[in-house]
Amino acid sequence: MLSQDIIVKFAEKYHNSPRLFFSPGRINLIGEHIDYNDGFVMPGAIDKGIWYAVAPNNSNNINFYSYDTQENYSTSRFEIKKNNGWRNYVLGVLDQMVKRNLPFLGFDCVFGGNLPIGAGLSSSAAVECGLAHALNEIFDLQLSRVDIALLSQKAEHTFPGVMCGIMDQYANMMGKQDNIMLLDCITIEHEYLPFKLEDYGLVLINSKVEHALTGGEYNQRREQCKEGFEILRTNLENIESWRDVNPEQVEQLKDKFSDVVFKRSLYVTQEIERTQKAANHLKNNELKEFGQLMFQTHEGLSKLYEVSLPELDFLVDKAKEHDGIIGSRVMGGGFGGCTINLIRKQDWNIITEEITTAYKQQFNIDAEVYEVAIGDGTYETPAG
Repeated sequence: MLSQDIIVKFAEKYHNSPRLFFSPGRINLIGEHIDYNDGFVMPGAIDKGIWYAVAPNNSNNINFYSYDTQENYSTSRFEIKKNNGWRNYVLGVLDQMVKRNLPFLGFDCVFGGNLPIGAGLSSSAAVECGLAHALNEIFDLQLSRVDIALLSQKAEHTFPGVMCGIMDQYANMMGKQDNIMLLDCITIEHEYLPFKLEDYGLVLINSKVEHALTGGEYNQRREQCKEGFEILRTNLENIESWRDVNPEQVEQLKDKFSDVVFKRSLYVTQEIERTQKAANHLKNNELKEFGQLMFQTHEGLSKLYEVSLPELDFLVDKAKEHDGIIGSRVMGGGFGGCTINLIRKQDWNIITEEITTAYKQQFNIDAEVYEVAIGDGTYETPAG
């Protein structure tokens, strides 16, 4: 097991016994790119993630070892500053703790996991929240789970420079086994919705096209939405948030927008409506109707929000050809990563084999397939 490998590596490097924490990746069933646009999202933590082995070292030194990249990094707790790559995600967390005057001391840390980087499973939030939760427990920092989610979100805004919404970090901390959350991104409150799949399963198909949201596309979309909302607020009465606007109103004001800002605004209003419909379908155990909304979301992400790629469109188009797939879409920030698919369990091996074979023929890329289950948010696990 990878968790044991992490512990062995810790003992080998630091000659000490650590505490062990698991920090999950997340999926989002529907409600993409609207967590920063006043929307509702439907994420869940999954059974794949990152393990953290951490122990205090009775000094002012902080020592990291990334098991996945086999890289060391050390610094003083008094000299936290920006770096690059994975270091910015852990250092961003420490920077936020310093800014909040939280009393953490020196520590040793080995971390690594089974989340494919760039697949849209929010490996960045798993890195941030896993470290924050571990230090909260070890140094008794008295942070709530929501505090940790918000601190980690701010960490990603600053050192990595990705202006993400709250969904990823919130799902990481508040996930619950066999439940999807309906998260209100204005009030930061959620309700759990039982996720009864029965004859179906969640399968991710990784396009192996890696996304890098720090390239500016994510922040650009956010600015375009901000521009669109200001136009709407100028032309409509009593507009406090995106929820106060419907797609028909956006259509009526089309000539007020640039083409790009119109498409972004139309997508946001449609997706907010879709997510609320999707929640009702889940409450009524209407899985096929829910799946149809996933297909609609992909169409919006591809044509209106323009965060898909030919490889991802191909995977979703192939999914539509199979009766055993009742919903499919690109998941995560886009520009690569995975499609998420609701597939009939008895058929999923045959279906995914057909899709990945066609994908290989079209793009000469070996897609990867993962079956995932909905699990709990970040937690401590025995280090034995």
